Amino acid sequence: MPAPLLLTPGPLTTTRTVKEAMLRDYGSRDGEFIAINTRMRARLAELVDAAGTHVAVPVQGSGTFAVEAMIGTLVPRTGRLLVLVNGAYGTRMVRIAEVAGRSVTSIETAENVPVSPAALDAALAADPDVTHVAVVQCETTAGLLNPVDEVARVTARHGRRLLIDAMSSFGALPLSRAAVPFEAVAASSNKCLQGAPGFGFVIVDRDALAAAAGNAHALTLDLHDQWRGFETNAQWRFTPPTHVIAAFGQALAEHEAEGGVEGRGRRYAANCRVLVDGMRALGFETLLPDAVQAPIIVTFRMPADPAFAFDRFYDGLRDRGFVIYPGKLTVADSFRMGCIGDLGPAHMSAALDAVKATLSAMGVASGRP
Repeated sequence: MPAPLLLTPGPLTTTRTVKEAMLRDYGSRDGEFIAINTRMRARLAELVDAAGTHVAVPVQGSGTFAVEAMIGTLVPRTGRLLVLVNGAYGTRMVRIAEVAGRSVTSIETAENVPVSPAALDAALAADPDVTHVAVVQCETTAGLLNPVDEVARVTARHGRRLLIDAMSSFGALPLSRAAVPFEAVAASSNKCLQGAPGFGFVIVDRDALAAAAGNAHALTLDLHDQWRGFETNAQWRFTPPTHVIAAFGQALAEHEAEGGVEGRGRRYAANCRVLVDGMRALGFETLLPDAVQAPIIVTFRMPADPAFAFDRFYDGLRDRGFVIYPGKLTVADSFRMGCIGDLGPAHMSAALDAVKATLSAMGVASGRP
């Protein structure tokens, strides 16, 4: 049986050529592997229009490792972090700061409500001790797109520094240093850039990174030390995920061939439109209004039909070739379906056919909540 298609926020379905790039073994000190890393780091900074001011620093592990490295390295031990929270990933940044021993506070909104630049403005005016602000660009708890451009303007006006978790949006949604001034942005290899999971990266202001020596709370998560290693010999300090990096080099080439951020974002937006329109036609209701829905992952409310059971629905779709995601909300009983990966509108139409067949097999008349 062919592998099911992943309608998830990552790991996700990759191209055959990305998979094949992992078939070759590289020595971590080999010149060809070092060249892949050098090209990768340069391209990542270019993707956010930051090649002249920022450097890309990769970190072993999942995207959360990169977020923890970003917070632990850039927020000084005497600093204070303000996190804008409207989902699990904002909450996770608060916890990261607490574990790292950093002073942290938060402004919380509901999981289906964008973060508030006005509330941020008031909080920064009231608390001069805040040195850094952190926000999630696309909060995949609900699939919500936060107004990072407005958050950036408020943060800059108060002379504070912005840290962005762009894990689920980097490479598909616009993010330019010229329009969104940030000190650092964290993302990973296995989301919209369509690589394999295994490492994250932080694109960070060079001057801020140079000033961060000694800040980090963990040796392996020290971005400054990692950066100095790359600057010294272009090598990782510790054993890198060589196969994943080789695949990511291929994924970056395919991303550029598709038209970069604009091209990939256009395909994902088309996927999202097909999915949302088709699910609504079956009676399903989206948690979010279209105005704040990111074309990354869509949250649907659970059907009210007593014949519906999520486990059976999940298994039915899995048997028909599609893997979806359970909900992660506290505000509503829900499930999620992703729009990203090596998928196009035809795949989304096939997924809708699988949803129809599964509902019919379960005896569910409508997806209406």
